[in-house]
Amino acid sequence: MDLPRKLGAEFLGTFVLTFGGCGSAIISAAFPQVGIGLVGVSLAFGLTVLAMAYAVGHISGGHFNPAVTIGLTVAGRAKAAEVASYIIAQVIGAVAAAALLFLIASGKPGFLAGGFAANGFGELSPGNYGLVSGLLTELVLTAIFLVVILGSTSARAPPGFAPIAIGLALTLIHLVSIPVTNTSVNPARSTGPALFAGGESIAQLWLFWLAPIAGAVIGGVIHRRLDCGDDTR
Repeated sequence: MDLPRKLGAEFLGTFVLTFGGCGSAIISAAFPQVGIGLVGVSLAFGLTVLAMAYAVGHISGGHFNPAVTIGLTVAGRAKAAEVASYIIAQVIGAVAAAALLFLIASGKPGFLAGGFAANGFGELSPGNYGLVSGLLTELVLTAIFLVVILGSTSARAPPGFAPIAIGLALTLIHLVSIPVTNTSVNPARSTGPALFAGGESIAQLWLFWLAPIAGAVIGGVIHRRLDCGDDTR
């Protein structure tokens, strides 16, 4: 598959992930009388990654996340030469989705950007969890996410079910971590909303690049040690 098509798939997948997941939180918050809550937002993220993995995963591998791209590279499942291009496409997709969400959400009278589905710790954490709590949560859950991705896409795993396992894993991750950091495990998803939330959300963005990438590297190493000689389908 040629690189431009792969990058287009990564842009689209990350766009839909950010638009669907963050959009569910932003629109839900604007209409609390029909709000979908923690479970609904968690499902929205899981369902978007599941749907896009089936839709375009066969084109690019369905990363939709800079941390996943790096973790897959560490595990020997992705090409190091394509990492930078993938990350740029993913970030652009997330920013484009956040921009569209901002245009839609700002059409409501009295709109205030507020947190705009951004990630954070301390005062920006939904549960007021501190820096260390946020760091550990993002690191551990991203590592687990990578182990699920790598295991479910193994040549020895049941074929055709990987997107379901990955989508359910992302749903579980959100159920655990929304109260702590509003859930990142994805630097691109974090970057898009932070640019529109502004202020402290941008100042804290470093954590939501550092922790997910470190966690992805750990997950990639764990899988490589556990499943030596694995072949990707």
